[in-house]
Amino acid sequence: MSVIDVHRPHSLDKEHARQAAESLAQDLSRQFDVHYQWEGDQLKFKRSGVKGHLHISPSELHIHLELGMMLRPFKSRIEQEIHSQLDQIIKA
Repeated sequence: MSVIDVHRPHSLDKEHARQAAESLAQDLSRQFDVHYQWEGDQLKFKRSGVKGHLHISPSELHIHLELGMMLRPFKSRIEQEIHSQLDQIIKA
C-alpha cells in the first residue's frame, strides 16, 4: 500500500476551508474517478484501489490517501495534483 499524506496550513475561515476541500475533491473526482462524501468536517474518498480522507481543522487541511497496487504508479502525479490544487485554492 502506497500512502499520500499531506498537511497544509491555512488561515481560511471554516466556510472557505470547506469550499477549498470541496474544490479539491471535485478535481480529484474528475481526474482520477474518485468518489467522495462529507462526514462532518471530513471528506471520505473511495474507489477501487484508493481510500482516504481530507480533514479540515481551524488551521490545517490534512489529506491522507492509501493507494492500492494499481494506482501506485500514479502516486507522484496524484500528489503533485493535490499540492497544485492546494496552492491555488488556499492562496485564492
